[in-house]
Amino acid sequence: MTHDGAGSARRTAVVVLAALTAVTASWALDATAAGARSAAGGTDHAVASFSGPVTTGKLIEPETALPTHLAAHHYVEQEFFASGIAHAFTATSAPADGKWTIKPTSAASYRTRVIVRRPESPAHFSGTVVVEWMNESAGESAPDWDYLNPELMDAGDAYIAVSAQALGVEGGTPILGGISGTGSAGLVQQEPARYGTLHHPGDQYALDMFAQIGLGVRTTSSGLLGALKPRHVVAVGESQSAFYLTTFADALQPVSHAFDGIFIHSRGGSGAPLNGNSITSSAAPADLRIRTDLHVPVFMFETQTDLIQLGYAAAQQPNTSDIRTWEVAGTSHADSYLVGAAASILGCSTPVNSGPQHDVVQAAFAAFTRWVVHGKPPQSPPPFRLKSTHPAALALDGHGNVIGGVRTPAVDVPVATLSGAAPPGSSVICSLFGSTVPFTPQTLTSLYGTKAHYLKEYTADLDRTIKAGYLLPSERASLLAQAESVQFPAS
Repeated sequence: MTHDGAGSARRTAVVVLAALTAVTASWALDATAAGARSAAGGTDHAVASFSGPVTTGKLIEPETALPTHLAAHHYVEQEFFASGIAHAFTATSAPADGKWTIKPTSAASYRTRVIVRRPESPAHFSGTVVVEWMNESAGESAPDWDYLNPELMDAGDAYIAVSAQALGVEGGTPILGGISGTGSAGLVQQEPARYGTLHHPGDQYALDMFAQIGLGVRTTSSGLLGALKPRHVVAVGESQSAFYLTTFADALQPVSHAFDGIFIHSRGGSGAPLNGNSITSSAAPADLRIRTDLHVPVFMFETQTDLIQLGYAAAQQPNTSDIRTWEVAGTSHADSYLVGAAASILGCSTPVNSGPQHDVVQAAFAAFTRWVVHGKPPQSPPPFRLKSTHPAALALDGHGNVIGGVRTPAVDVPVATLSGAAPPGSSVICSLFGSTVPFTPQTLTSLYGTKAHYLKEYTADLDRTIKAGYLLPSERASLLAQAESVQFPAS
Protein backbone atom coordinates (compact mmCIF):
# COMPACT_ATOMS: atom_id res chain seq x y z
CA MET A 1 0.00 0.00 0.00
CA THR A 2 1.40 3.41 -0.92
CA HIS A 3 0.57 6.86 0.40
CA ASP A 4 1.89 10.37 -0.18
CA GLY A 5 3.99 11.83 2.67
CA ALA A 6 1.29 14.20 3.94
CA GLY A 7 -1.29 11.42 3.88
CA SER A 8 1.00 9.13 5.87
CA ALA A 9 1.64 11.84 8.45
CA ARG A 10 -2.07 12.52 8.87
CA ARG A 11 -2.82 8.81 9.25
CA THR A 12 -0.02 8.40 11.83
CA ALA A 13 -1.36 11.38 13.79
CA VAL A 14 -4.86 9.92 13.80
CA VAL A 15 -3.61 6.54 15.04
CA VAL A 16 -1.53 8.17 17.80
CA LEU A 17 -4.51 10.31 18.82
CA ALA A 18 -6.72 7.21 18.95
CA ALA A 19 -4.18 5.42 21.14
CA LEU A 20 -4.14 8.34 23.56
CA THR A 21 -7.95 8.57 23.76
CA ALA A 22 -9.26 8.02 27.28
CA VAL A 23 -11.28 4.80 27.11
CA THR A 24 -13.99 5.18 29.75
CA ALA A 25 -17.66 4.45 30.26
CA SER A 26 -18.41 7.62 28.32
CA TRP A 27 -16.83 6.16 25.19
CA ALA A 28 -19.92 6.94 23.11
CA LEU A 29 -19.15 10.65 23.51
CA ASP A 30 -15.52 10.25 22.33
CA ALA A 31 -14.36 13.62 21.03
CA THR A 32 -11.99 11.98 18.57
CA ALA A 33 -14.89 11.00 16.33
CA ALA A 34 -17.83 12.96 15.06
CA GLY A 35 -20.79 12.77 17.46
CA ALA A 36 -24.38 12.81 16.30
CA ARG A 37 -27.83 12.35 17.74
CA SER A 38 -29.27 8.98 16.66
CA ALA A 39 -32.68 9.27 15.01
CA ALA A 40 -33.42 5.72 16.10
CA GLY A 41 -32.83 5.88 19.83
CA GLY A 42 -31.95 9.43 20.78
CA THR A 43 -28.48 8.66 22.16
CA ASP A 44 -25.11 10.03 21.11
CA HIS A 45 -22.71 7.76 19.29
CA ALA A 46 -19.83 8.26 16.89
CA VAL A 47 -20.87 8.41 13.26
CA ALA A 48 -18.86 7.36 10.21
CA SER A 49 -17.71 9.92 7.67
CA PHE A 50 -18.15 9.15 3.97
CA SER A 51 -16.32 10.13 0.82
CA GLY A 52 -17.28 9.45 -2.76
CA PRO A 53 -18.73 8.27 -4.96
CA VAL A 54 -15.47 6.52 -5.79
CA THR A 55 -14.61 6.45 -9.49
CA THR A 56 -10.92 5.48 -9.57
CA GLY A 57 -10.07 1.98 -10.81
CA LYS A 58 -12.51 -0.94 -10.90
CA LEU A 59 -15.30 -1.63 -8.42
CA ILE A 60 -14.92 -5.12 -6.94
CA GLU A 61 -18.41 -6.56 -6.67
CA PRO A 62 -19.38 -9.10 -3.99
CA GLU A 63 -19.12 -12.69 -5.23
CA THR A 64 -22.39 -14.03 -6.59
CA ALA A 65 -23.67 -16.70 -8.93
CA LEU A 66 -26.83 -14.71 -9.68
CA PRO A 67 -27.43 -11.81 -12.09
CA THR A 68 -28.21 -8.36 -10.70
CA HIS A 69 -30.87 -6.54 -12.70
CA LEU A 70 -30.35 -3.02 -11.44
CA ALA A 71 -31.20 -1.18 -14.65
CA ALA A 72 -34.41 -3.14 -15.16
CA HIS A 73 -35.58 -1.95 -11.74
CA HIS A 74 -34.32 1.62 -12.33
CA TYR A 75 -31.64 1.31 -9.67
CA VAL A 76 -28.19 2.86 -9.66
CA GLU A 77 -25.02 1.61 -7.97
CA GLN A 78 -22.25 3.70 -6.40
CA GLU A 79 -19.41 3.05 -4.00
CA PHE A 80 -18.25 5.20 -1.07
CA PHE A 81 -15.52 4.97 1.53
CA ALA A 82 -16.48 5.09 5.22
CA SER A 83 -14.02 6.18 7.89
CA GLY A 84 -13.80 7.00 11.57
CA ILE A 85 -12.41 5.81 14.87
CA ALA A 86 -14.00 2.64 16.24
CA HIS A 87 -13.79 0.93 19.61
CA ALA A 88 -13.18 -2.68 20.58
CA PHE A 89 -14.97 -4.06 23.62
CA THR A 90 -14.95 -6.63 26.35
CA ALA A 91 -18.03 -7.92 28.12
CA THR A 92 -18.37 -7.16 31.81
CA SER A 93 -21.42 -9.44 31.79
CA ALA A 94 -22.39 -11.89 29.03
CA PRO A 95 -25.38 -14.01 30.13
CA ALA A 96 -27.02 -16.44 27.72
CA ASP A 97 -30.21 -14.33 27.70
CA GLY A 98 -28.28 -11.71 25.72
CA LYS A 99 -28.53 -8.89 28.27
CA TRP A 100 -24.86 -8.05 27.99
CA THR A 101 -22.95 -5.12 29.41
CA ILE A 102 -19.76 -4.05 27.69
CA LYS A 103 -16.89 -1.64 28.12
CA PRO A 104 -14.38 -0.37 25.55
CA THR A 105 -10.82 -1.63 25.54
CA SER A 106 -9.10 0.29 22.72
CA ALA A 107 -9.72 2.57 19.78
CA ALA A 108 -8.43 2.49 16.20
CA SER A 109 -8.94 4.31 12.93
CA TYR A 110 -10.61 2.58 10.00
CA ARG A 111 -11.39 3.24 6.35
CA THR A 112 -13.59 0.70 4.56
CA ARG A 113 -15.98 0.63 1.64
CA VAL A 114 -19.76 0.53 1.21
CA ILE A 115 -21.69 -0.26 -1.96
CA VAL A 116 -24.94 1.66 -2.43
CA ARG A 117 -27.75 0.40 -4.65
CA ARG A 118 -30.74 2.72 -4.70
CA PRO A 119 -33.72 3.78 -6.77
CA GLU A 120 -32.93 6.39 -9.39
CA SER A 121 -36.06 8.35 -8.53
CA PRO A 122 -37.05 9.53 -5.04
CA ALA A 123 -40.63 8.80 -6.06
CA HIS A 124 -39.80 5.07 -6.08
CA PHE A 125 -38.01 5.12 -2.72
CA SER A 126 -39.84 3.37 0.12
CA GLY A 127 -37.98 5.30 2.83
CA THR A 128 -36.30 2.11 4.11
CA VAL A 129 -32.53 1.55 3.86
CA VAL A 130 -31.28 -2.03 4.15
CA VAL A 131 -27.69 -2.30 5.45
CA GLU A 132 -26.07 -5.71 4.91
CA TRP A 133 -23.04 -6.95 6.84
CA MET A 134 -21.30 -8.70 3.94
CA ASN A 135 -20.35 -12.34 4.42
CA GLU A 136 -16.71 -13.48 4.50
CA SER A 137 -17.13 -17.26 4.90
CA ALA A 138 -15.63 -18.01 1.48
CA GLY A 139 -14.64 -14.61 0.15
CA GLU A 140 -16.76 -11.45 0.28
CA SER A 141 -20.37 -11.95 -0.77
CA ALA A 142 -23.77 -10.37 -0.16
CA PRO A 143 -26.12 -13.37 0.20
CA ASP A 144 -29.05 -11.37 1.52
CA TRP A 145 -29.00 -9.12 -1.54
CA ASP A 146 -29.36 -12.33 -3.56
CA TYR A 147 -32.04 -13.88 -1.34
CA LEU A 148 -34.15 -10.75 -0.82
CA ASN A 149 -34.47 -9.77 -4.47
CA PRO A 150 -36.43 -8.96 -6.52
CA GLU A 151 -38.71 -8.09 -3.56
CA LEU A 152 -36.26 -5.54 -2.13
CA MET A 153 -36.10 -3.60 -5.40
CA ASP A 154 -39.81 -4.07 -6.12
CA ALA A 155 -40.53 -2.46 -2.75
CA GLY A 156 -38.25 0.49 -3.55
CA ASP A 157 -35.85 -0.03 -0.65
CA ALA A 158 -32.34 1.40 -0.80
CA TYR A 159 -29.51 -1.03 -0.06
CA ILE A 160 -26.01 -0.63 1.35
CA ALA A 161 -23.43 -3.46 1.47
CA VAL A 162 -20.71 -2.98 4.09
CA SER A 163 -17.21 -4.48 4.07
CA ALA A 164 -17.41 -4.80 7.84
CA GLN A 165 -14.70 -7.40 8.45
CA ALA A 166 -10.96 -7.29 8.01
CA LEU A 167 -10.79 -10.19 5.55
CA GLY A 168 -12.79 -8.32 2.92
CA VAL A 169 -10.44 -5.34 3.09
CA GLU A 170 -7.04 -6.73 4.06
CA GLY A 171 -7.34 -10.36 2.88
CA GLY A 172 -6.83 -13.57 4.81
CA THR A 173 -8.09 -17.14 4.99
CA PRO A 174 -11.90 -17.56 4.95
CA ILE A 175 -13.33 -20.12 7.39
CA LEU A 176 -14.62 -22.17 4.43
CA GLY A 177 -11.71 -21.44 2.13
CA GLY A 178 -12.05 -19.37 -1.02
CA ILE A 179 -14.49 -20.55 -3.70
CA SER A 180 -12.79 -18.39 -6.32
CA GLY A 181 -9.11 -17.95 -6.97
CA THR A 182 -9.20 -14.54 -5.25
CA GLY A 183 -11.25 -15.73 -2.27
CA SER A 184 -8.54 -14.88 0.24
CA ALA A 185 -7.42 -11.61 -1.37
CA GLY A 186 -8.72 -8.39 0.13
CA LEU A 187 -9.84 -5.31 -1.75
CA VAL A 188 -6.46 -3.69 -1.18
CA GLN A 189 -4.67 -6.53 -3.00
CA GLN A 190 -7.26 -6.98 -5.75
CA GLU A 191 -7.48 -3.38 -6.89
CA PRO A 192 -4.87 -1.13 -5.22
CA ALA A 193 -5.60 1.76 -7.58
CA ARG A 194 -9.07 2.03 -6.09
CA TYR A 195 -8.72 0.58 -2.60
CA GLY A 196 -5.10 1.26 -1.64
CA THR A 197 -6.11 3.81 1.03
CA LEU A 198 -8.43 1.40 2.85
CA HIS A 199 -7.47 0.16 6.29
CA HIS A 200 -9.24 -2.27 8.66
CA PRO A 201 -7.85 -2.51 12.22
CA GLY A 202 -9.32 -5.97 12.94
CA ASP A 203 -12.63 -7.70 13.58
CA GLN A 204 -12.66 -6.65 17.24
CA TYR A 205 -13.58 -3.20 15.85
CA ALA A 206 -16.11 -4.41 13.27
CA LEU A 207 -19.19 -4.15 15.50
CA ASP A 208 -18.59 -0.48 16.24
CA MET A 209 -17.69 0.23 12.62
CA PHE A 210 -21.02 -1.25 11.56
CA ALA A 211 -22.90 0.83 14.14
CA GLN A 212 -21.17 4.02 13.01
CA ILE A 213 -21.95 3.29 9.36
CA GLY A 214 -25.59 2.51 10.19
CA LEU A 215 -25.91 5.84 11.99
CA GLY A 216 -24.13 7.64 9.18
CA VAL A 217 -26.75 6.49 6.69
CA ARG A 218 -29.21 8.84 8.38
CA THR A 219 -26.98 11.86 7.74
CA THR A 220 -28.33 13.28 4.49
CA SER A 221 -25.18 15.39 4.08
CA SER A 222 -23.21 12.16 3.58
CA GLY A 223 -24.33 12.01 -0.05
CA LEU A 224 -24.72 8.24 0.19
CA LEU A 225 -28.31 8.21 -1.04
CA GLY A 226 -28.34 11.17 -3.40
CA ALA A 227 -31.67 12.96 -3.03
CA LEU A 228 -33.26 10.12 -1.04
CA LYS A 229 -34.26 10.85 2.57
CA PRO A 230 -34.26 7.70 4.74
CA ARG A 231 -36.96 7.18 7.34
CA HIS A 232 -35.98 3.71 8.57
CA VAL A 233 -32.60 1.96 8.58
CA VAL A 234 -32.44 -1.79 9.17
CA ALA A 235 -29.56 -4.27 9.46
CA VAL A 236 -29.43 -7.64 7.69
CA GLY A 237 -26.89 -10.44 7.62
CA GLU A 238 -26.82 -14.11 6.65
CA SER A 239 -24.71 -17.02 7.93
CA GLN A 240 -21.40 -15.77 9.38
CA SER A 241 -22.83 -12.25 9.29
CA ALA A 242 -25.86 -13.46 11.26
CA PHE A 243 -23.55 -14.62 14.06
CA TYR A 244 -22.11 -11.10 14.17
CA LEU A 245 -25.57 -9.51 14.14
CA THR A 246 -26.56 -11.72 17.08
CA THR A 247 -23.70 -10.25 19.10
CA PHE A 248 -24.44 -6.80 17.68
CA ALA A 249 -28.05 -7.00 18.89
CA ASP A 250 -27.00 -7.99 22.40
CA ALA A 251 -23.95 -5.74 22.80
CA LEU A 252 -23.93 -2.74 20.44
CA GLN A 253 -27.55 -2.00 19.53
CA PRO A 254 -28.48 -1.11 23.14
CA VAL A 255 -25.76 1.56 23.36
CA SER A 256 -25.70 2.82 19.76
CA HIS A 257 -29.39 2.56 18.77
CA ALA A 258 -28.02 2.37 15.24
CA PHE A 259 -30.87 0.46 13.59
CA ASP A 260 -34.66 0.50 13.58
CA GLY A 261 -34.77 -3.27 13.14
CA ILE A 262 -32.43 -6.26 12.76
CA PHE A 263 -33.03 -9.18 10.36
CA ILE A 264 -30.86 -12.15 11.39
CA HIS A 265 -30.79 -14.77 8.63
CA SER A 266 -29.47 -18.28 9.35
CA ARG A 267 -27.62 -17.90 12.63
CA GLY A 268 -26.40 -20.85 14.66
CA GLY A 269 -26.47 -21.28 18.42
CA SER A 270 -23.61 -18.89 19.20
CA GLY A 271 -22.67 -15.31 18.53
CA ALA A 272 -19.43 -13.76 17.32
CA PRO A 273 -16.77 -13.14 19.99
CA LEU A 274 -16.02 -9.55 20.93
CA ASN A 275 -12.26 -10.10 20.73
CA GLY A 276 -12.25 -10.50 16.94
CA ASN A 277 -11.60 -14.26 16.94
CA SER A 278 -13.39 -16.53 14.46
CA ILE A 279 -17.00 -17.54 15.11
CA THR A 280 -15.68 -21.11 15.18
CA SER A 281 -13.29 -20.39 18.06
CA SER A 282 -13.81 -21.29 21.71
CA ALA A 283 -14.31 -17.59 22.42
CA ALA A 284 -17.66 -17.60 20.58
CA PRO A 285 -20.49 -17.23 23.14
CA ALA A 286 -22.58 -20.45 23.09
CA ASP A 287 -26.36 -20.93 23.26
CA LEU A 288 -26.85 -17.18 22.96
CA ARG A 289 -30.34 -15.66 22.81
CA ILE A 290 -31.47 -12.24 21.66
CA ARG A 291 -32.07 -9.86 24.56
CA THR A 292 -35.75 -8.99 25.07
CA ASP A 293 -35.32 -5.32 25.95
CA LEU A 294 -34.18 -3.84 22.63
CA HIS A 295 -37.54 -2.25 21.73
CA VAL A 296 -36.84 -2.58 18.00
CA PRO A 297 -38.05 -5.49 15.84
CA VAL A 298 -35.68 -8.45 15.60
CA PHE A 299 -36.53 -11.15 13.06
CA MET A 300 -34.71 -14.50 12.96
CA PHE A 301 -35.05 -16.68 9.85
CA GLU A 302 -33.84 -20.24 10.48
CA THR A 303 -33.37 -23.29 8.25
CA GLN A 304 -33.20 -26.94 9.22
CA THR A 305 -29.40 -26.88 8.95
CA ASP A 306 -29.19 -23.91 11.29
CA LEU A 307 -31.21 -25.69 13.96
CA ILE A 308 -29.28 -28.98 13.98
CA GLN A 309 -25.89 -28.76 12.28
CA LEU A 310 -25.20 -25.17 13.47
CA GLY A 311 -26.72 -25.61 16.91
CA TYR A 312 -29.52 -23.04 16.91
CA ALA A 313 -31.81 -25.56 18.71
CA ALA A 314 -29.95 -24.83 21.96
CA ALA A 315 -30.58 -21.08 21.55
CA GLN A 316 -34.29 -21.16 20.64
CA GLN A 317 -36.42 -18.64 22.47
CA PRO A 318 -40.11 -17.73 22.58
CA ASN A 319 -41.50 -15.00 20.35
CA THR A 320 -42.18 -11.68 22.07
CA SER A 321 -43.61 -8.33 21.06
CA ASP A 322 -40.17 -7.46 19.60
CA ILE A 323 -38.84 -10.86 18.49
CA ARG A 324 -40.09 -13.18 15.77
CA THR A 325 -38.53 -16.43 14.56
CA TRP A 326 -39.54 -18.35 11.45
CA GLU A 327 -38.16 -21.89 11.20
CA VAL A 328 -38.80 -22.81 7.59
CA ALA A 329 -39.51 -26.40 6.57
CA GLY A 330 -37.65 -27.93 3.64
CA THR A 331 -34.71 -25.52 3.76
CA SER A 332 -30.95 -25.69 4.25
CA HIS A 333 -28.35 -23.10 5.28
CA ALA A 334 -27.42 -22.55 1.62
CA ASP A 335 -29.16 -24.04 -1.39
CA SER A 336 -29.44 -24.47 -5.12
CA TYR A 337 -31.01 -21.02 -5.54
CA LEU A 338 -28.05 -19.25 -3.95
CA VAL A 339 -25.39 -21.11 -5.92
CA GLY A 340 -27.36 -20.90 -9.18
CA ALA A 341 -25.73 -22.36 -12.25
CA ALA A 342 -22.44 -22.72 -10.36
CA ALA A 343 -23.62 -25.73 -8.30
CA SER A 344 -21.15 -28.01 -10.05
CA ILE A 345 -18.15 -26.19 -8.55
CA LEU A 346 -19.14 -27.26 -5.04
CA GLY A 347 -18.15 -30.86 -5.71
CA CYS A 348 -21.20 -32.26 -3.87
CA SER A 349 -21.94 -35.89 -4.75
CA THR A 350 -25.76 -35.57 -4.56
CA PRO A 351 -28.26 -32.84 -5.51
CA VAL A 352 -28.22 -29.97 -3.00
CA ASN A 353 -31.33 -28.60 -1.33
CA SER A 354 -33.80 -27.00 -3.75
CA GLY A 355 -36.30 -25.97 -1.08
CA PRO A 356 -38.32 -22.75 -0.74
CA GLN A 357 -35.87 -20.54 1.18
CA HIS A 358 -35.71 -17.78 -1.42
CA ASP A 359 -39.48 -17.61 -1.76
CA VAL A 360 -40.18 -17.58 1.99
CA VAL A 361 -37.35 -15.21 2.95
CA GLN A 362 -38.75 -12.58 0.60
CA ALA A 363 -42.13 -12.85 2.35
CA ALA A 364 -40.38 -12.80 5.73
CA PHE A 365 -38.49 -9.63 4.88
CA ALA A 366 -41.62 -7.94 3.56
CA ALA A 367 -43.34 -8.80 6.87
CA PHE A 368 -40.31 -7.55 8.79
CA THR A 369 -40.23 -4.17 7.03
CA ARG A 370 -43.99 -3.72 7.57
CA TRP A 371 -43.33 -4.39 11.25
CA VAL A 372 -40.57 -1.77 11.35
CA VAL A 373 -42.54 0.84 9.44
CA HIS A 374 -46.10 0.25 10.67
CA GLY A 375 -45.60 -1.56 13.98
CA LYS A 376 -47.58 -4.67 13.02
CA PRO A 377 -45.70 -7.83 14.08
CA PRO A 378 -45.44 -10.72 11.60
CA GLN A 379 -47.12 -14.07 12.05
CA SER A 380 -45.84 -16.29 14.87
CA PRO A 381 -45.61 -19.80 13.39
CA PRO A 382 -44.83 -22.87 15.48
CA PRO A 383 -41.21 -24.09 15.58
CA PHE A 384 -40.02 -27.38 14.15
CA ARG A 385 -41.03 -30.44 16.13
CA LEU A 386 -38.05 -32.16 17.74
CA LYS A 387 -37.91 -35.89 18.37
CA SER A 388 -35.11 -35.34 20.89
CA THR A 389 -33.33 -32.39 22.45
CA HIS A 390 -30.06 -33.99 23.64
CA PRO A 391 -28.85 -34.31 20.98
CA ALA A 392 -31.25 -32.12 19.02
CA ALA A 393 -32.95 -34.03 16.22
CA LEU A 394 -35.87 -33.09 14.00
CA ALA A 395 -39.11 -35.06 13.89
CA LEU A 396 -39.72 -36.18 10.31
CA ASP A 397 -42.80 -37.41 8.49
CA GLY A 398 -43.02 -40.62 6.48
CA HIS A 399 -41.34 -38.95 3.50
CA GLY A 400 -38.39 -37.60 5.49
CA ASN A 401 -39.63 -34.00 5.56
CA VAL A 402 -39.64 -32.06 8.82
CA ILE A 403 -42.77 -31.64 10.92
CA GLY A 404 -43.73 -28.12 12.05
CA GLY A 405 -42.27 -24.74 11.18
CA VAL A 406 -43.38 -22.52 8.30
CA ARG A 407 -45.19 -24.77 5.84
CA THR A 408 -45.27 -24.42 2.04
CA PRO A 409 -46.41 -26.72 -0.80
CA ALA A 410 -42.82 -27.94 -1.08
CA VAL A 411 -43.33 -30.00 2.11
CA ASP A 412 -47.14 -30.26 2.35
CA VAL A 413 -47.63 -31.36 -1.27
CA PRO A 414 -44.15 -32.83 -1.69
CA VAL A 415 -42.42 -34.36 -4.67
CA ALA A 416 -39.06 -34.82 -2.90
CA THR A 417 -37.43 -35.12 0.48
CA LEU A 418 -35.91 -31.71 1.25
CA SER A 419 -33.32 -31.92 4.00
CA GLY A 420 -31.00 -29.53 5.76
CA ALA A 421 -28.53 -32.39 6.16
CA ALA A 422 -26.12 -33.52 3.47
CA PRO A 423 -25.14 -37.21 3.04
CA PRO A 424 -22.55 -38.52 5.53
CA GLY A 425 -18.98 -37.80 4.48
CA SER A 426 -19.85 -34.57 2.64
CA SER A 427 -17.31 -31.75 2.58
CA VAL A 428 -17.73 -28.82 4.95
CA ILE A 429 -19.16 -26.64 2.20
CA CYS A 430 -21.54 -29.34 0.92
CA SER A 431 -22.76 -29.98 4.46
CA LEU A 432 -24.28 -26.48 4.44
CA PHE A 433 -26.24 -27.10 1.25
CA GLY A 434 -28.43 -29.98 2.49
CA SER A 435 -29.92 -32.38 -0.01
CA THR A 436 -32.84 -33.10 -2.34
CA VAL A 437 -34.03 -36.64 -2.96
CA PRO A 438 -36.80 -36.73 -5.60
CA PHE A 439 -39.64 -39.19 -5.10
CA THR A 440 -39.78 -42.17 -7.41
CA PRO A 441 -42.48 -42.28 -10.09
CA GLN A 442 -44.21 -44.99 -8.06
CA THR A 443 -44.32 -42.74 -4.98
CA LEU A 444 -45.73 -39.83 -6.99
CA THR A 445 -48.47 -42.08 -8.40
CA SER A 446 -49.35 -43.51 -4.99
CA LEU A 447 -49.60 -40.01 -3.47
CA TYR A 448 -51.46 -38.15 -6.20
CA GLY A 449 -52.63 -40.59 -8.86
CA THR A 450 -52.32 -38.13 -11.72
CA LYS A 451 -50.46 -34.92 -12.41
CA ALA A 452 -53.77 -33.07 -12.64
CA HIS A 453 -54.64 -34.11 -9.10
CA TYR A 454 -51.18 -33.13 -7.88
CA LEU A 455 -51.53 -29.67 -9.44
CA LYS A 456 -54.96 -29.22 -7.88
CA GLU A 457 -53.61 -30.04 -4.41
CA TYR A 458 -50.52 -27.91 -4.97
CA THR A 459 -52.53 -24.89 -6.12
CA ALA A 460 -54.89 -25.07 -3.16
CA ASP A 461 -51.99 -25.31 -0.69
CA LEU A 462 -50.11 -22.52 -2.46
CA ASP A 463 -53.07 -20.18 -2.16
CA ARG A 464 -53.48 -21.03 1.53
CA THR A 465 -49.80 -20.30 2.13
CA ILE A 466 -49.96 -16.95 0.31
CA LYS A 467 -53.06 -15.99 2.32
CA ALA A 468 -51.21 -16.88 5.53
CA GLY A 469 -48.40 -14.50 4.52
CA TYR A 470 -45.60 -17.05 4.17
CA LEU A 471 -45.28 -16.55 0.41
CA LEU A 472 -45.77 -13.41 -1.68
CA PRO A 473 -48.55 -13.19 -4.29
CA SER A 474 -45.89 -12.12 -6.80
CA GLU A 475 -44.29 -15.57 -6.53
CA ARG A 476 -47.47 -17.49 -7.38
CA ALA A 477 -46.93 -17.76 -11.14
CA SER A 478 -43.31 -18.93 -10.88
CA LEU A 479 -44.15 -21.50 -8.20
CA LEU A 480 -47.01 -22.87 -10.28
CA ALA A 481 -44.62 -23.12 -13.23
CA GLN A 482 -42.25 -25.17 -11.06
CA ALA A 483 -45.10 -27.50 -10.14
CA GLU A 484 -46.05 -27.83 -13.82
CA SER A 485 -42.52 -29.00 -14.60
CA VAL A 486 -42.76 -32.04 -12.28
CA GLN A 487 -42.62 -35.20 -14.36
CA PHE A 488 -45.28 -37.84 -13.69
CA PRO A 489 -45.37 -41.35 -15.17
CA ALA A 490 -47.23 -41.57 -18.43
CA SER A 491 -50.77 -42.83 -17.86
